[in-house]
Amino acid sequence: MRRVFTVENIDCANCAAKVESAIAALPGVESASYNFISGKMAVVAPEEVFLTFLERAMEAARRTEPQCVIAERRR
Repeated sequence: MRRVFTVENIDCANCAAKVESAIAALPGVESASYNFISGKMAVVAPEEVFLTFLERAMEAARRTEPQCVIAERRR
């Protein structure tokens, strides 16, 4: 399953790459692709991974970028 999230408060491409790597390394995540320009991250994982994904993603992202905010994209 693929879901798209917004990622805010990332100021440079290097920081974006760090956050993308942190998210991609989470257990169960098959892939994560962050577009720095649009501020959107596409994540592919089994549906059950998304039950606790936001909490785990925020924790992982804030280890590298403390001001980072991740939210599920509204349609």
